[in-house]
Amino acid sequence: MTTPSATTAPPSPARLLPVAVLLWLAGVYLRIPVLVAPPLAPFISDELALTQALTGALTTLPILMLAIGAMPGSLAISRIGPRNTLAMAMVIMVIGSAGRGLVPDTFTLMLASAVMGLGVAMMQPALPALLPRWLAPHHLAIGSAIYMNGMLMGEFIGAGITLPVLMPLLDNSWRATLLVWSLPALLVAAALFLPKRDLARPVRRSAWLPDWKNPLTLRIGLLLGLSGSMFFGLNAYMGNLLEQQGHFEKLADALFWYNFAQVVASLLMLKMARFWVGKRSMIILMAVLSIVGTSGTIVLEGWPAIFSATLMSFVAGILLILLVALPPLLVRSEETGRLSAGTFLVGYTLAFSVPMIGGLIADWSGDIRHAIMVMVGYSLLVLPIAFTLDLRRRPA
Repeated sequence: MTTPSATTAPPSPARLLPVAVLLWLAGVYLRIPVLVAPPLAPFISDELALTQALTGALTTLPILMLAIGAMPGSLAISRIGPRNTLAMAMVIMVIGSAGRGLVPDTFTLMLASAVMGLGVAMMQPALPALLPRWLAPHHLAIGSAIYMNGMLMGEFIGAGITLPVLMPLLDNSWRATLLVWSLPALLVAAALFLPKRDLARPVRRSAWLPDWKNPLTLRIGLLLGLSGSMFFGLNAYMGNLLEQQGHFEKLADALFWYNFAQVVASLLMLKMARFWVGKRSMIILMAVLSIVGTSGTIVLEGWPAIFSATLMSFVAGILLILLVALPPLLVRSEETGRLSAGTFLVGYTLAFSVPMIGGLIADWSGDIRHAIMVMVGYSLLVLPIAFTLDLRRRPA
């Protein structure tokens, strides 16, 4: 491996804090634009007369774009570098997210939502690709934990304070709320160019399509699908499940603790990342506990079922960070964006499609538990992959 030159030397501890803040803020905007849609959906639907399917698409369309947009992100990283890609992607995200607050009709609303999802999707591989350029090798795990903490905090902030805090301050305008959430990301995009490290480093063109010959691409992607399908799926079907059990009045509390558990998981990983990231045994343990927690929602009812779902959310959050942190640890820096994009392509395609297939089966059977069984079945099918992960770093 080439010895770092003076221009690429690791940043001093004094310079790590501003880098950490930038990583955290970028992480926040991986989820706020997506998760702000559910609380605003009733207001948007009333004004634009959306159908149930289109109302749901405000959330599901961006999630689908997280898979579709991974490849444009990888292409941009290989051509203009991860820092420029991240900044460009944030601007695209703002155009789409803020644009939703200005749209006159349903078509432009969906178009803006797709653009927003594309921007977020391009941000995802850019962040892990940026870590080796900004951080020393022994800081890669904590760097991953920092921006993933921002992402999971963004989920909670976007879903949690939009209705009770932000909208009342903006005269209950969903349009103004979208603008206020979106526009500050432009400041974060500009601030990405403040750290001097890597500014003068030339961008070497490299392959950008997923390397399907690398077993990590498919294996990490399938395990991301395990984590994502159960988290997004149970989040989507929680109301139907509690209603079928006769405990619908507990939905608000259930969703609060369910989503808050991921925040707790990300805070724990800030402390434990350097010990747990890269450990196959931890990936296996968290995957097994995720399946156990999801299965508990099928056989239990009321608060025990909610506790089981919350357990799944907590360990699935840890599993997500463990998996997303692997590419910068295992491959060369110029290969990180390519590997990350490939795993996101596989993972988010499954996170979207597995719950959807489960929902179709539940519609046919009339029992929402069948949707959850599909997610558990998929997870059991891919669980053995965790035992075969080769977590040795590839030679430079």
